[in-house]
Amino acid sequence: MKPNILVICGPTASGKTALAVELALRLGGEVVSADSMQVYRRMDIGTAKPTPAETRGVPHHMLDVADPEENYSVARYVAEAVPVVDDILARGKLPIVAGGTGLYIDNLAAGRQFAPFVAESGLRERLQGRVKAEGLPALRRELERTDPEAAARIHPNDEKRTVRALEVYLSTGKTITQHDRESRAVPDRYTPLTIALNFQERSWLWERIDRRVDQMMSQGLEGEVRALLDAGVPRTCTAMQAIGYKEIATAILEGRPAAEGAEEVKLHSRQYAKRQLTWFRRNRQAYWLNWEKIPDFPAAVDFSTELVTASGLK
Repeated sequence: MKPNILVICGPTASGKTALAVELALRLGGEVVSADSMQVYRRMDIGTAKPTPAETRGVPHHMLDVADPEENYSVARYVAEAVPVVDDILARGKLPIVAGGTGLYIDNLAAGRQFAPFVAESGLRERLQGRVKAEGLPALRRELERTDPEAAARIHPNDEKRTVRALEVYLSTGKTITQHDRESRAVPDRYTPLTIALNFQERSWLWERIDRRVDQMMSQGLEGEVRALLDAGVPRTCTAMQAIGYKEIATAILEGRPAAEGAEEVKLHSRQYAKRQLTWFRRNRQAYWLNWEKIPDFPAAVDFSTELVTASGLK
């Protein structure tokens, strides 16, 4: 099928935003962020959220759509991003999905429908209360009776997914396994043309990551984290588990220098980059652009434009 969205993916600090902006300017596109942490307001420095100077007037969507206290999910991302992509297409523009969260990218391309969740029902809170009162093994046994396939997939200590699976069954009458099977049977919503970024030498990517963390610290990452803590954002919420925030917050609360936390951010960012590369390499249709030590963006834009034109995407 003819592709109808362009995807720019790759590990952290690989130049995704810069390339997406350049291509949007050349091809008449708009950028749809696929970053699970850039969705949060008041979290700009640590997420490397693009500044107005960096976006250069190119519309960027799916940034600042949630408060840090909210537990944003891939289901909510797809539900909110699909109308954005459809609107860009309807206006004759090119949707450029750019980011490093592979789970978001894959599910957006599929347009996957997730089992419903009604926050107001209080069911999740009741199930979480049961975990505290009865223990997780009790809920595990209930899941084994109602959805043995899900129970086999979910680790015995994974409270979050166990609660979610029971929540789906109790609120819809269908198991989460059945929901997933029905969703995957539906054809994908979009056909992506994927360009994946990396460096020819792993050490060059590590250097980029380290420089980025140093730059974040000089831009005021410590102050950004302190402001979130002072505002009462819980350390346990999803947003504060993000690399860059968890380490700095821990250092602050333990009375250690934030610089120590920054060194941990560098280590965890490198580990995360490895996981990102593993995820994106599963896509056999992706076109890989492997940078020299200093990325050549003009050449990358020419290469990508030729690819887009040859594919009939634009």
